[in-house]
Amino acid sequence: MKKIIFIACFLSIHNLFAQIIVQRDPEIEQMVKEISSDSLKSYIKTLVAFGTRNTLSTPTNSKRGIGAARGWVLQRFNEFAKQSNGRLTATIDTTTLPPDKKRVDTILLLGNVMATLRGTDPKDKRIFIISGHLDNMRTSVMDRINDAPGANDDGSGTAAVMECARIMSMHPFPATIIFVAVSGEEQGLLGSTYMSEKAKKENRNIEAVLNKDIMGSNNSNETNIIDNTKVRVFSEGLPAYETEKNAANIRALGLENDGKARQLARYVKEIGERYVDNLQVVLVYRNDRFLRGGDHTPYVQRGFAAVRITEMNENYTRQHQDVRVENGIQYGDLPEHIDFEYLRKNTGLNLCNLANLAKAPSMPDSVKMDVKKLTNSTYLYWQAPAIGKVKGYYILMRETTSPVWQKKFFTTATEMRLPYSKDNYFFAVQSVNETGNESLPVVPGIGR
Repeated sequence: MKKIIFIACFLSIHNLFAQIIVQRDPEIEQMVKEISSDSLKSYIKTLVAFGTRNTLSTPTNSKRGIGAARGWVLQRFNEFAKQSNGRLTATIDTTTLPPDKKRVDTILLLGNVMATLRGTDPKDKRIFIISGHLDNMRTSVMDRINDAPGANDDGSGTAAVMECARIMSMHPFPATIIFVAVSGEEQGLLGSTYMSEKAKKENRNIEAVLNKDIMGSNNSNETNIIDNTKVRVFSEGLPAYETEKNAANIRALGLENDGKARQLARYVKEIGERYVDNLQVVLVYRNDRFLRGGDHTPYVQRGFAAVRITEMNENYTRQHQDVRVENGIQYGDLPEHIDFEYLRKNTGLNLCNLANLAKAPSMPDSVKMDVKKLTNSTYLYWQAPAIGKVKGYYILMRETTSPVWQKKFFTTATEMRLPYSKDNYFFAVQSVNETGNESLPVVPGIGR
């Protein structure tokens, strides 16, 4: 009898695990494997060697300061362009800003180093952006003279941008990807504000922005937690853009937790955990850390979907600190504090999401939920996406209390009725192609 019970239990456990299937796009899987800890280390070592990258530092010295750092990143982007069959082009996008009497005390020539990997489909106008900030600071944001290593803040984000550009430039994507190292973050998000304002004026179709800032250290001060298996993704709840205009609809449908940024964050978690082993993506439901901000914020303020990706446990003895030893504690953002295996995984999180988004068809069009009569089932219908060849669609479902999507239903049709009540669940629809690349989800509107 015991033997029979054992066999039954074994079969039950076997069947349970047999249902857990992770399907990876082989091309994306290979790209993630090509991320090199040594490459990341070399990028950060070079960035630190510029002495300071303060936005107010010298723009003309060829070996020191923000100008030298920008020139070197541009040089590397141009080297990567040689392997892209003419699809990758790089430039420094500049603008002149007046002093603000706060964090800028002189006329400032601001420059963002950008590499654009042009999409292969001329009809596809979608743009996906990955950003880190090139500048850094000492204890005083106005100190442009003395050394500031900036290995983690944000040498780690800049290095990840560069490594993604190196690998992805060798692959074609239907949509366009922009890799950018912005300046002026520490002076008040100046580079990202300039870039997002310009995109808004030009009506550019930016579908997602992945901002990486401080993502290479695995331990915290005070709590002394050491963990390189978790990374945080911050996303806004209520949209910063046109909130009053959309407030009535948000309240009526209970969508306080389903804005563009929140949907992108859920997507980042699902895709990241699909491709990067031993990494848990922790969703933090606020736009940024408490009372703090980052380069994704100017984008969400202008209606774009943008999130911040940051290490799980920050160490404040290494952020915005002059390099020194005080009471036996080493202060300063030094490269020896970087966990390059952790940074490799976090870079993979960014790469696989960018690649999956850029390979996927565009989002399904005119997604609606039928409400013409009271039912305990839910009928959804939609139209095919404008761009990309689809294999079918996923209908996503979660309980109203769940932070993430819990079930996925596949169909090749453009409609589906589910035996679940719209009173108790949230739904969304996403397009998927033959290689399993999914678009961002679309929450249904009201249909009758």
